Amino acid sequence: MYGRAAVLEQPGHDVVVREFPVPEPEPGAILVRLTQCNICGSDVHAWRGDFQLKELGGELPTVLGHEMTGEAFRLGSGVATDSLGQPLAPGDRVVFPYFTFCGRCPSCTNGFPIGCRHLRMAMLSGADRFPYFVGGFADYFYLPPAHPIIKIPRDLPETVVAGANCALAQICYGFHRAGLVGGKSLVVQGAGGLGLYATALANARGLAPVIVIDAVTSRLELARAFGADIVVNLRETTPTERRRLVSEATGGLGADFVVDVTGNPAAIPEGLGMLRVGGKYLEIGSINRGQTVPLDPSRIVFGNKTVIGVSLYELFALVEAVQFLIRYGSRYPFAEMTATTFPLERVNEALRLADGRGAPRVALRMP
Repeated sequence: MYGRAAVLEQPGHDVVVREFPVPEPEPGAILVRLTQCNICGSDVHAWRGDFQLKELGGELPTVLGHEMTGEAFRLGSGVATDSLGQPLAPGDRVVFPYFTFCGRCPSCTNGFPIGCRHLRMAMLSGADRFPYFVGGFADYFYLPPAHPIIKIPRDLPETVVAGANCALAQICYGFHRAGLVGGKSLVVQGAGGLGLYATALANARGLAPVIVIDAVTSRLELARAFGADIVVNLRETTPTERRRLVSEATGGLGADFVVDVTGNPAAIPEGLGMLRVGGKYLEIGSINRGQTVPLDPSRIVFGNKTVIGVSLYELFALVEAVQFLIRYGSRYPFAEMTATTFPLERVNEALRLADGRGAPRVALRMP
C-alpha cells in the first residue's frame, strides 16, 4: 500500500509529489489519514528558502505542511484512547500537535516544554526513510509513540478545525502567556490566519476595542466579520496616522496589548509605539532568522512595556482551541479562511497562491 507526499528536495524549487509505502505503526504510535492541510506562512517561507530548515536541525528531502487534521487510520498496539481519555478507534476524526516534546530534558522537566532540547517537529525529518510521512502535504502523517492526539466531534468540518493545531492553538497559548482578559484593548498587526484567529478569540473574550491592521482590503473585511471593532488599511494610512487612530480609540492611553502576526519585523517598532505605559507586546510573526530592525529600547524601558515571544504551545492550548471551535464554530466565518482549496497534486499552484498573500489561508484537501 502506498500514499502520496509532496517532497521538498531543494528550497526555492517546486515540491515533487512522490509515493511512499504506508508505514505500519509501532507500539504506541498512530498513523493518521489526512483530510486537510492548510498552508501556513512558515510553509511558504520554507518553500522559498528564507526560513532555514537546516538551522533548526531539519533534513532534506522533507515534507512541508503542519496545520492539518484527519482521521485515525492505524493504531499501534496499546493505543485505545486519545490524550483526554476518550476512546479512540480507526475512523475517528482527530487533531494533534505537529511537534513532540521529549519530556526528559531540563526544559521539559522544569515546566517549560516549548523549550525542549530534543523537539521533534513536522517538516524537519527526512522523507527518504521510515516513517516517510513527516509533514502535512501528504495523504498520511505518522505520530510516534506517546504523541498527543485529541478526538474531535464528527460535525466539526475540516475547513473549521484544520487551523486548530497551529494558528489557533498558538494564539490561545500567546494570549495565556500575555494574560489577555476582557475589557482590555488590543491591536492586531496582520489579518492573515493568525490575525483572524486572534481577532475572534479577543472578541469572544470581550476585549475592546479590537483594532486590526493589514494592507489587504479583503482581509480587513473578513476581520470585521471575526469581530474587529476598527480596521485600518496599511496602504491608506501613515505610521503617524495609525498611532493617532489607536490613541483616539483608547482614550489617549494606547493599547493594553498589541500582537504582531505579520511576519515582517518592520512592524515591531510601530507596534511598540501603539502600546500604553505598562502594555504588553506579543510577538508571534517573525520566524526568519537574521532579519533585523532599528529599535529604540528606551521606549520599552521608560514605557515599562513587556515583549513576549511565542513559538509552539503546550497541549492545553490545543484543547482550548478545539473547545473554542466547538462553542463558536458557527459564530465566526472560519470556513471562509480556507475557502480556496486545491488537491494535493496541485500543491505548487497552491503554494504560489499562498505566497501572493491575498487569501488568509490556502488549503490542500486529500480524498
